[in-house]
Order: sequence, then structure tokens, then C-alpha cells
Amino acid sequence: MPEFPEMENYRRMLSEQIIDHPISHVLVNREKSVNVPAEQFAKELAGQRVIFVERRGKHLIFHLNSGRRLLLHLMLGGMLYYGTEENRPSRNTQIEIEFGQKTLYFIGLRLGYLHLLSAKEVDEIFKPLGPDVFDRRMNRERFAELLKGRRGALKSLLVNQHVIAGIGNCYADEIAFEAGLLPSAQIQDLSAETIDRLYEAVVRVLTDALAHGGYMETPFMESDTLTGGFDEMCKVYDREGEKCSRCDGVIHKIELSGRKAFFCPSCQHEH
Repeated sequence: MPEFPEMENYRRMLSEQIIDHPISHVLVNREKSVNVPAEQFAKELAGQRVIFVERRGKHLIFHLNSGRRLLLHLMLGGMLYYGTEENRPSRNTQIEIEFGQKTLYFIGLRLGYLHLLSAKEVDEIFKPLGPDVFDRRMNRERFAELLKGRRGALKSLLVNQHVIAGIGNCYADEIAFEAGLLPSAQIQDLSAETIDRLYEAVVRVLTDALAHGGYMETPFMESDTLTGGFDEMCKVYDREGEKCSRCDGVIHKIELSGRKAFFCPSCQHEH
């Protein structure tokens, strides 16, 4: 599932490609991916321009010049491609939005969606969401405050969007590894110094992942050479059975609260 680095990567590239270009045509191939009848969705978007692309956690918000918003959540398996019919990935598209000669393809929205909403409706949806990973007001003190009084496994907390928005399975494992903590480490048992180390790991891992285009391998467009660069840099995620890059241990995989978790039992600890 796309997480903060992937969605921020998309936001930056979309901002360079589609801003202020009129929408010339809209095709909805899967009506369940939108929240209004397909004909209404296409009619409301025709002739509109995206004037700003915003990201909140794992969501993108397309601000239209009409004042309306398109709220995107790619969920599991979703991706974007911007280009032409000839060079797009050979996969089914659920929604296609044309900007003149090029089209923005929404692919793999089996669970994801693109909803047409008012600004107020979007604000209501985000009320339960925790602060963004790189909120301007986020710092080590606020991070520690978010964890204060919470209980349970580290991984479960990191992927809880009501606590911090933007982290999912992949980066939770990478952050735990960077901090030298087991995914099963109990939040309530961590010292102030360990929480400080955890915050530094969050910032370091996500900054590196964004700089290298995240872990999703399919490029956003034909000339895109950045997307997916972090995949080969993952230290533990999806590396079961491989040798640890930090010690002589071997990467293990367990199930933790219904989620897969990858870690090195030799150099990751409970505290």
C-alpha cells in the first residue's frame, strides 16, 4: 500500500504535470471507485482545472477551481500513471482523467477510491486523522506527547492513522529496525531516551525513502526514473531469510495483530 513517501512523491510529480491544465474528458470504468453516479462525476469534472494538489497522510486531495475536491486513497494495490494509452501499464484502469494529450490513469482501485466532495466534507473526513508525519508543528516533544499513555506493540502504534498519519507496514518495519526496536516492543515500556531515538528513526527513514522515490516500482510516467528507488534499500521489509545488513542475524517474519512484520531478532530489542 502506498504510504507517505509514495504519496508525497506522487503529489510532487502531479503538481509539475497537471496544475491549471483543463480536464478534457473523464472515463469511469468502475462506478464503485467514485461516490456519485459516473455520468455526474464526469460532467462535474469536465472543463475543471486542478489548482493545487495536497497530501494528508496516505491521501491526496485535488483542489478544483470550482472549489470542489477530489479525495484519493489508493489503498492496497492502487497506483497512478500519467501518459498515453500506448505507454501506460497493461492493467485495468478504474478511472481516467484526460488533460489534453495526456491522461491520468487510476489503476488498481479494488479497495481504493476517488471521491468528489466539498471542502467541508473533506475536513470532516480528516478530523479523526492524527498529525501528518512531517507536519510543521511536529517535533520530538510533540511526538513523545502523542505516545504518552498509549499501550501496545510498536508496529501497531506506528501504523495507527489516528496517532500519526502516513506510515504503513513497510516503513513501520524499517523504522523499528532503524531504531533497534522489535516491532513487538511495548510502547508503555519505552524510556524517554528510546522514544527520542524512535523519533529520529521515523524522520531518517521517511526522509531517505522520499528522496529515493519510495518502494513502489512502477513509474509515474515514461520519464520517471525516481519512483521505486527505495525498494532495494529496504533493510528488513519483505527480506525474510536474508542476512541482516547490520549484524550476523537473519531477517525473520512474524504475524503481529494480523499484520506481517519483518525484523532482525539479533539486533532489534524490546527497549
